[in-house]
Amino acid sequence: MASSETERTRMTEAGLNLIQQALSIYDADLTLVISNRPFREMFNLPVEHVTPGASFEGTIRYLVECGEYGEVDDPEGFIATRVEQARAFQAHYMERTRANGRTISVEGSPLPQGGWVTVYTDITGIKRQEKLLRARSVELSGQLLSHAEQLSQTNRELAASNAALEEAKRQLTEMEARTRMVTEMMPAHIAHVGPDGRYTYSNRKLNAVMPSRPSDIVGSFIGDALGDEAFSRIQPNLDRALAGEASVFEFNHEESGRRIRAAFTPEIGPDSTVLGVYILSMDVTDEAQARAALAQTRKRELAAQLTSGLAHDFANLLTIILGLQGRLARIAPTADAQELITATQAAARRGGDLLNRIASITGRRAMHPTPTDLPAFLADLHTMAAPTLPNGVTLTVATDLFPSPLMLDAGGLQDSLLNLILNARDAIGDAPGQITLSARSLGDTWVEITVADTGPGFSEEALTRALDPFFTTKGEEGSGLGLSMVYDVTKLCGGRLKLSNTDHGALVTLSLPLRRASEDTEPKLVLLVEDSPDIREIVREMLTQIGHNVIEAASADEAEQLAEIPGIDLILSDIMLGGSRTGFDLLNALADGQHPARTLLMTSLPPSDEIRRAAAARYPLITKPFTQDALAGFLTTEQAA
Repeated sequence: MASSETERTRMTEAGLNLIQQALSIYDADLTLVISNRPFREMFNLPVEHVTPGASFEGTIRYLVECGEYGEVDDPEGFIATRVEQARAFQAHYMERTRANGRTISVEGSPLPQGGWVTVYTDITGIKRQEKLLRARSVELSGQLLSHAEQLSQTNRELAASNAALEEAKRQLTEMEARTRMVTEMMPAHIAHVGPDGRYTYSNRKLNAVMPSRPSDIVGSFIGDALGDEAFSRIQPNLDRALAGEASVFEFNHEESGRRIRAAFTPEIGPDSTVLGVYILSMDVTDEAQARAALAQTRKRELAAQLTSGLAHDFANLLTIILGLQGRLARIAPTADAQELITATQAAARRGGDLLNRIASITGRRAMHPTPTDLPAFLADLHTMAAPTLPNGVTLTVATDLFPSPLMLDAGGLQDSLLNLILNARDAIGDAPGQITLSARSLGDTWVEITVADTGPGFSEEALTRALDPFFTTKGEEGSGLGLSMVYDVTKLCGGRLKLSNTDHGALVTLSLPLRRASEDTEPKLVLLVEDSPDIREIVREMLTQIGHNVIEAASADEAEQLAEIPGIDLILSDIMLGGSRTGFDLLNALADGQHPARTLLMTSLPPSDEIRRAAAARYPLITKPFTQDALAGFLTTEQAA
């Protein structure tokens, strides 16, 4: 590399020395960067003044002392003036006659980094020809000659200015190319539209944010580029930006199913007029799904805090009521009293069932995504649900082809779809009818599952309130918690739930995040760390059934020694282990030693435990007890992450 750099320097010097004109380049500190041989020869400069690092002031002082500028009355003032002119870094062109009688032109151009390049040309011959022409051409007007000379000088000055402009153009072209390269690498659409709503710039990333839209949109109207649906959503913010008001907002792009965040920043001119709008838009679908899941979890935790105390006291009251009614039943002599006692007991038991359902919604529910073959899953659901339907009501299942298993909470999804099918059955009633369950992929973002029926559809009130807890249209037969449960499960996984009507009945649409299961089925070498022999045996069997090879350890110290065995791909440890060190301590020690294996934890500690919370903040964690499918899904999900 050093040899190549030296060779390049030599080639540069050789090329400059072949130029007939003298050339020098000084940096922003007025020290010499480079010069060619004609520069030294033209001014007869010693070596120290043509060596890189020589000062401009020192060179001027040497030339003054040698008489280059003729008689100078105030040498120090002359030198200071030249230095100040040089520090101005302004393009200039001048001609001067040297003390030796020869005439040179001096053409200087500033550099973008500071400093300047100067070219010195001996124009003595040109001047001699001009003088000869004036002396011999009596026919020519003196004014014409003067104009010709001025034109010649002007052309030389123009050539100097053009050279400076070309250099500036080159610099701007390089800056624009770098800027475009940076914007092309951004995972967002960056653009500018003028006051007429037409794109004046785009980094060609619109179709990365909205896949169905074009990428080459410069010159296009923004409404044509985005499409009617998306443009109708952003138009109010665009109008405000064109009025001078910046904004950041999010909207759903229904065509692709994506959640888009856009920032509109007005470009304000010197006279406070809006010259256009800068636009930054990005796909935040994953972030929105995570926000929805987190918000739902927080709402459930708040609901649990509000209801747990009341439910505890209410359960105690129901226990007392049932006990008193049982005692009253033994001593009440009349049939009328027995009927009232039986009704009271039934109401109390129904209150207990209601408490259990409230607890199932407000209590902590962990999501267990597992690799799921969706068409096979829905076929099994049809087998399970069809016998519950009355004669005349049929259930049809239609699914798109999905190329690989999807990561879905199969248990929660099954409960939700069964609930929707039974609701559709109740809506159809005794009349013949049809329930249609369908699933399709919406781009690469959502799995859309719909349940449609041929019943009367949702009322206007139900469309507004059906997802509210305890709202029901079934009178005393309904608890009003079915759709709330479906909504809760859907939101917990970052999905969306929509209620609507068709020409034939009701339609419920579940949109779940489309996450494909990892296709890596290669067996792994797993180090299993568990101090309980019985649990270790069960988990080992699960891992081997999944297809992995297992080595075992009963303590953190033993596991740390076994971890030195080459080829360990994954370490799964319980948090609480026998001995003084926990599984959390073990994984921290392995991380400090930069062990290459993926590290995961399992535990039966409650979510409120401080050690569990600290461990879960750093490592993926699965809660005991778990099934083999749940463990496989846990390992697959963390691998994909």
